[in-house]
Amino acid sequence: MKIIKGIPASGGIAAGPAYIFKPTEIGVKRETIQNPAAELSRLESARNVAREQLKALKLKTENEASADEAAIFDAHAMFLDDPSLLELVADTVNAEKVNVEAAWADGIENFARQMEMMGDEYLSARAADIRDVGKRVLRILSGQSETDLSGLNAPSVILAQDLTPSDTARLNKDFVLGFATAEGGPTSHTAILAKALGLPAVVGCGPALMEIKSGSEMLIHGGKGELIADPDEKTKQLYQKLTGEATRVAGVELEAAAEHAVTRDGRQVEIVANVGSPSDAVSALKYGAEGIGLLRTEFLYLERTTAPTEEEQLAAYNAVLDVMEKRPVVVRTLDVGGDKQLDYLDLGKEANPFLGWRAIRMCLDKPDFFKIQLRALLRASPNHDLRIMFPMIATLEEVRRSKALLAEARKEVLAAGHPVADNIQVGIMVEIPAAAQMADFFAREVDFFSIGTNDLTQYTMAAERTSEKMAYLADPCHPAVIRQIKRVIEEGHKQGIWVGVCGEMAGDPEAAPILLGLGLDEFSMAAPGIPHLKAILREWSYADAQKLAEHVLNLENGTAVREYVRGFTHA
Repeated sequence: MKIIKGIPASGGIAAGPAYIFKPTEIGVKRETIQNPAAELSRLESARNVAREQLKALKLKTENEASADEAAIFDAHAMFLDDPSLLELVADTVNAEKVNVEAAWADGIENFARQMEMMGDEYLSARAADIRDVGKRVLRILSGQSETDLSGLNAPSVILAQDLTPSDTARLNKDFVLGFATAEGGPTSHTAILAKALGLPAVVGCGPALMEIKSGSEMLIHGGKGELIADPDEKTKQLYQKLTGEATRVAGVELEAAAEHAVTRDGRQVEIVANVGSPSDAVSALKYGAEGIGLLRTEFLYLERTTAPTEEEQLAAYNAVLDVMEKRPVVVRTLDVGGDKQLDYLDLGKEANPFLGWRAIRMCLDKPDFFKIQLRALLRASPNHDLRIMFPMIATLEEVRRSKALLAEARKEVLAAGHPVADNIQVGIMVEIPAAAQMADFFAREVDFFSIGTNDLTQYTMAAERTSEKMAYLADPCHPAVIRQIKRVIEEGHKQGIWVGVCGEMAGDPEAAPILLGLGLDEFSMAAPGIPHLKAILREWSYADAQKLAEHVLNLENGTAVREYVRGFTHA
């Protein structure tokens, strides 16, 4: 029996034979060419094919995971069109008269290494993504097919030196029981995809992983970050018991998912879903969602050459609202920029787009464009509980200008003869520390707050949340973040408005009791985790959660907070 310890990346337990994944090596020969223009034309054709492949991967990921995880492939598509990379490749082909495969391979590696060496942690962490994109184009240029994990025909535990996001997205869930990698970290795109797909995963296992023979009997415990090859009978029986118990508990939780989350002393909180498409809304109800706390509207705008019309948007909003009937649906207005670009809008290139001209900032600068969305939302509002939320708010002026445009849009819709619901709640995303610190002022302007803990954490800790190197800082349980959440909830309640969380923190089993104790009204999360979160909250009393929250505010870091939660003894 061989036990390998790695880093937990995605919870769950699985058992099955090992399948050793070794991607096909792409041999690149350096050849002298006579026609540079023809070579660059070949590259353009290959990039077009790659773009279509990425669209297909994005669609597959949206269907099997969510629109948020699928956005990884939007970032990959951006690399395909990076002007600096393309200029470098073209210069090499023209100056050195070499084939485009060699120039592209050199350019990709040069670009990736530059990213790894940069002080900017976001760019540094994306080196693996650009290598993934680079290999895709090289395969197309050389006519090689991908090593296709989707072709597995027997349930297996995948072992690999590393898996790219493309590899992970192409996994056939019917036959992949889980996976482990020698390299990688818990915040890599691959780990994020594994969690979204519901596959147990352990990363960073080291070189010992690849010494395991194909077909070896494997046990994988994603939550513990443990992998066991050729287990003895006692260990197998233990894992069978754990697997059976986990399956039983999941079934019990799912059966109770439609019931409310009520603490042992009678406090009820609302549990809703983050969704990114009408199909996500249907799935959310199956998991017991009591509404939608975050409808991302980017799905309407991405992967097209022109902006969606008012009628197209209206049809999409109606589709979601009809699924939800009278349940609350919080719609976030367009949040693009950063890693989400639109070809038909000149958002420009910025040194740090996550701190740049994006989301509400861009929309307020394009009022006619913005009001198309606002009119569509208003037209969809009758007979539904539709709520409108503005993202990336930093100043009171932004809120007031947004509300003024919404009022203009209402007048235009009514003048056109369309009905509008009388009372539509209007709120903001609290994801910038400035908004958290000014929560007392913002609470007088809106009907609700929804705290986006993913961005609030990265902006508070100055730590890009997808950077493996910054994972130790990107923890929403850090007291610096929790203190801001406490302030937002308190100031919101003073003004009589409700407060929710729509970041990943809402579905974190260790963070949820803290949020409960702080007085949070609404938890909005990825739908598959709803049954388990409801079960966790039912085990707590509000009084205990308040004691917990009060204590962790005075701890030193996120690790200490999580350890305290795990060791907390209920009264």
